Amino acid sequence: SCTLSISLNTDMYCLLKCSPLILAVAVCHGWLFGDFVGKQKELDEISLWPLPQKFQSSAVAFKLSPGSFQIVHAKQSSAGPSCSILVNAFRRYFEYMFGDLKKHEKSRKKVYDSDLAELQVWITSADPECDGYPSLQADESCELFSLPLLQLVYRDDYGANNINKTDISDFPRFAHRGILLDSSRHFLPLKVILANLEAMAMNKFNVFHWHIVDDPSFPYMSRTFPDLSQKGAYHPFTHVYTPSDVKMVIEFARMRGIRVIPEFDTPGHTQSWGNGQLNLLTPCYSGSSPSGTFGPVNPILNSSYDFMTQFFKEISTVFPDAYIHLGGDEVDFSCWKSNPDIKKFMVQQGFGTDYSKLESFYIQRLLDIVAATKKGYMVWQEVFDNGVKLKDDTVVEVWIGNKMEEELQNVTGAGFTTILSAPWYLDYISYGQDWQRYYKVEPLNFPGTDAQKKLVIGGEACLWGEYVDATNLTPRLWPRASAVAERLWSDKSVTDVGNAYKRLVQHRCRMVKRGIPAEPLFVGHCRQEYMGL
Repeated sequence: SCTLSISLNTDMYCLLKCSPLILAVAVCHGWLFGDFVGKQKELDEISLWPLPQKFQSSAVAFKLSPGSFQIVHAKQSSAGPSCSILVNAFRRYFEYMFGDLKKHEKSRKKVYDSDLAELQVWITSADPECDGYPSLQADESCELFSLPLLQLVYRDDYGANNINKTDISDFPRFAHRGILLDSSRHFLPLKVILANLEAMAMNKFNVFHWHIVDDPSFPYMSRTFPDLSQKGAYHPFTHVYTPSDVKMVIEFARMRGIRVIPEFDTPGHTQSWGNGQLNLLTPCYSGSSPSGTFGPVNPILNSSYDFMTQFFKEISTVFPDAYIHLGGDEVDFSCWKSNPDIKKFMVQQGFGTDYSKLESFYIQRLLDIVAATKKGYMVWQEVFDNGVKLKDDTVVEVWIGNKMEEELQNVTGAGFTTILSAPWYLDYISYGQDWQRYYKVEPLNFPGTDAQKKLVIGGEACLWGEYVDATNLTPRLWPRASAVAERLWSDKSVTDVGNAYKRLVQHRCRMVKRGIPAEPLFVGHCRQEYMGL
């Protein structure tokens, strides 16, 4: 028998990025590039996704049997059996590899010389951080060393797992690789969120940007202000995320090396907030009388800031990530302009009729409130565009597509860390293979110095919720988001759409096999459909 050894350069979260690479390759026809010249069938089944930075494989094959194979901690590893994240990952990927084998193969007792004995996982950092949370600074690089009998895996035509001799050295091009899901416009049941976290891990996404509340509904159940969801959710019992729900999402994500960054967008996009928090929103006027409608958060009342102080104090303890997304986009000034108290305040402050200054006044006070919780913050690009004074470590998200390159140049030119989502709004759908458009984006294609381009730490694929709920979110998101995943992980030179199509077709089948109802790219079928009948 033989042994497979993997060395992880830092913390255990590397395993969560490397294991899908190694074991996903193993499970579902994951052929590797290498010694396959003239073997069209094997070439058709090359399915590594996202493509690793460096790898080399041969066609030398060994057997892989659940009766003789195990995933173990290497003797040199700084992590051991008490590391729950690794133990969870070992169990999960063993099931991915062998869960669908036929009974006779699972029960095979005989061990052959060609059987692979074990996968040794070696954490090389002094502190494996088994109880910690993933972060922007996490080193996700990993190496797979081929010893004389070291191999990697694929499934042959007889249903048996085989393994090929392979060297892999891998690391992400960008540190922030996110998916935004909107649970306000349509409530997303917990099982849908967890399923998409599973799919994110399979595609090496590492940030769940949870746009949890918005104008239509407030499903987040606040301990401090329970009326927010009691009166602001679609339903106060069925369409809410309880504290235990939120904790489950965070822990499920942690086990897969995924950060959870919540977004509580203000002062706009807050209609649902007003249902449960009296006097938070600005009363709109029609002439000299209140119209009965409300606009953005009222920025002239001290009570608004008292509320935000208490609310974000809670949020900072519920969500462990170092960052909170504070929104700040699409503020409609018409209600503020109609309100006589607001107009009087504008004169007192010397703002004239420039209501972007009033927005900046509010945002600045909010940023100070959040900074006091020791959290960093992310904002949509309008906050930068309107000249709000930002802390140096603010992350600005560029989402407006018509002047994307100019905006990237301006934001990075001002020295701010940037993430890009403008070209990856997946809620816009069209006939045909629109994944190719997302795949062809080059995030650093804007005028700027090398130092500016280093400030772009990644991007996000966004699926806003106007037209998606539990019935169609997952197939609309996948495998279209997979195109973004490879763009953010793989080397800049990986741009061959034809090659990507062949791999993505198989990767989509792999997701379907694991219970993710990813939609097809085009005409064809998956080998595992209908159990091969």
